[in-house]
Amino acid sequence: MTGHGELKIAIIGLGYVGLPLAVEFGKKTSVVGFDIYQKRIHELSQGRDHTLEVAPEQLQQSLHLKFTANIEDLKDCNFFIVTVPTPIDQVNRPDLTPLRKASETIGRVLKKGDIVVYESTVYPGATEEICVPVLEQFSGLKFNQDFFAGYSPERINPGDKVNTLTKIKKITSGSTTEVAKIVDDVYASIITAGTHKAPSIKVAEAAKVIENTQRDLNIALVNELSVIFDRIGIDTVEVLEAAGSKWNFLPFRPGLVGGHCIGVDPYYLTHKAEEVGYNPQVILAGRRINDNMARYVARNTIKLMLKNGIDVPRAKVGVLGITFKENCPDIRNSKVADLIKEFGLWGAQVVVMDPWADAEEVKHEYGVELGLINAEHPVDSLVVAVGHSEFRALSAKELRSYVRGESPVLADVKSLFDRAEMIEQGFTVFRL
Repeated sequence: MTGHGELKIAIIGLGYVGLPLAVEFGKKTSVVGFDIYQKRIHELSQGRDHTLEVAPEQLQQSLHLKFTANIEDLKDCNFFIVTVPTPIDQVNRPDLTPLRKASETIGRVLKKGDIVVYESTVYPGATEEICVPVLEQFSGLKFNQDFFAGYSPERINPGDKVNTLTKIKKITSGSTTEVAKIVDDVYASIITAGTHKAPSIKVAEAAKVIENTQRDLNIALVNELSVIFDRIGIDTVEVLEAAGSKWNFLPFRPGLVGGHCIGVDPYYLTHKAEEVGYNPQVILAGRRINDNMARYVARNTIKLMLKNGIDVPRAKVGVLGITFKENCPDIRNSKVADLIKEFGLWGAQVVVMDPWADAEEVKHEYGVELGLINAEHPVDSLVVAVGHSEFRALSAKELRSYVRGESPVLADVKSLFDRAEMIEQGFTVFRL
C-alpha cells in the first residue's frame, strides 16, 4: 500500500464483524471477502447472510465486493483486515489459533509495501508479539521495512440496527506514524461517526479490551446485588428503578453474560496481566460472578419447583431463548447452555424454543434440539432466558397457557414481565 498506489482491500473472516466491513468498503473500492468456509462463501454469493447483519439489498449495493475461499484471490490485495474470532479455551486462556492461521494465510501472499490491520479483540501487545512474527515467517519479509501493521478494534454490536458500523466511532492505529495516517484515512472513508487515532497499536488493543471489561464488571455488580436483594426479600428491578432516579446512576441490569465479547475479553486482559507479574483481583471476581449466574438461576428455579411440589426429575422445563442476546441469531458462548446443563443434572427434561436461532447450529454447538413450547406443547415450569421481541409481546395469560399444573414456576431472567400480573396467573416468580 505504501509502495503501490491503488487501494485493494482483503477482509479475512466474514462473520458478524467482517461482512459489514466488506460490504461498506465494497461500495467504494475493490474488496475481496475471504473466508475458509465454502458454505459461507456460497451463501453470500447467493445474496444471503444468515447472521442477519447485512440485508440482501445491502449486499447488492456493494458493487466492488467479491467473495472467495481461494487464497490465490488475495494476491492482488495490498490492505488486509483480519476479523477472525478470538475465543478462550476450556480453562479461560486466550485461544489465538484463528488469529495465527489468518496471519499464515496473509503471510503467504504478502508483498512489499502491504499493510495488515487486525480488528480481532486481543490483549495489549498481541499484534506485534504474536501476529507479526507469523507474517514475517511466512512471507520472508521484514516488519516495518517491507510490510506494516495496524490495529483497529471492532465495535460491532450484533443485532443492533441503530448503532451500525458506520455510526460507531472507530479507533485506528499503525506501526509507524505514516502507516497510522494511512489506516486512519482508509477507515475514515466509510465511518461517518469519525475516527480516533490512537498513539500506538498497544493503546488501541488495550482500549478495546477495557471497553468490554468495564461492562462486564458493571453487570457483575448488579448480578451480585440481585443475589443479595433476593436473600433480603426485595425486588432488584424495583431497587434499580429507585436508584436510577439519580442523574448519574448507571442503568445496568442483571442477566446472563455470554457472547463473543463481554464474556470473553476480560480473560485476555487478565492473561496479559498475569504474564507481566500482576494477579488481577477485581476483573476475575466479576468474571466469577457472571460465569455462575446461569447455575444460580437454574438452582433457584429448581428450589421453587421443589417447594411447589413439582417432581423435578419427572418435570419438563421450558426455556425461551438460547442466543446470547435478544433479537439476534448469534449463539456463541451462550450462557443459556449452562442453564440447560444444570437442569439436566437434576434429571429434568428441558425443551428449548428460540425463533431466532438456527436449529442446526444449536444442535452442532450445544447438542440441543430446538422444540416447541405453547398451549399444545405445555411444560411444568418456564425460564424466559432471552428478551426476544416475540417473548416480550406475550401476555400474562398467553404465558400461563404454556404451562400446566397448579403451581408452575416462572424464572424471568430479563425481568420482561410484570411480577404482579404473573402471580395473578398462578406463577411463582423468580427474577434476577
